[in-house]
Amino acid sequence: METKKPDIVNEPEAEYGMYSYADYLTWQFDEVVELIRGKIFKKAAAAPKRIHQKVSGELSFRLSGFLKGKKCEVYTAPFDVRFPKKSKDDRKIHDVVQPDICVICDPEKLDDRGCIGAPDLIVEILSPGNSETELRHKFRLYESQGVKEYWIIHPENQNLLIYTLVEGKYQTTRLLTSGDIVESMAISGFKLDLEDFFKDID
Repeated sequence: METKKPDIVNEPEAEYGMYSYADYLTWQFDEVVELIRGKIFKKAAAAPKRIHQKVSGELSFRLSGFLKGKKCEVYTAPFDVRFPKKSKDDRKIHDVVQPDICVICDPEKLDDRGCIGAPDLIVEILSPGNSETELRHKFRLYESQGVKEYWIIHPENQNLLIYTLVEGKYQTTRLLTSGDIVESMAISGFKLDLEDFFKDID
């Protein structure tokens, strides 16, 4: 029996939807979708722009090089991150996202299907497909689920915002741009010179 594909509706005021990770596994959408509080969000209307891919590739390359030989691992989209509440049963997981980049330092959170639990670092790279609704919901999700650090990179403006979890709440940096040297609190010792990072990305 063929599974009915649900409609994608990004309704910002809807508190909870009806779908679970078990449903998500049965879908075959042309676009990438994510689940936040059981509601379906379309990640992007089309393939990311070239500049998005350059930023993603360069940052993941630098993170991977820094973490070589360490227990933390770097993954790039498409890669499912599931946030269970009380149960890891697929039918009871209602939050599934595909961050552009994530770093996981606890190997117990990794399985054949991705990550189950909060990554230490999540990076989202903005593109025309990102909506304010998506970013607002993700901010709340990552904060509530204990993601230690959340980066939002705007590749065309060449700037970066970092949210760091402090006593269960995110604290944000000022807008960081060329001339700033970023130091991660979640990935100890990792630094990023933004002028050097963005100089060959256009």
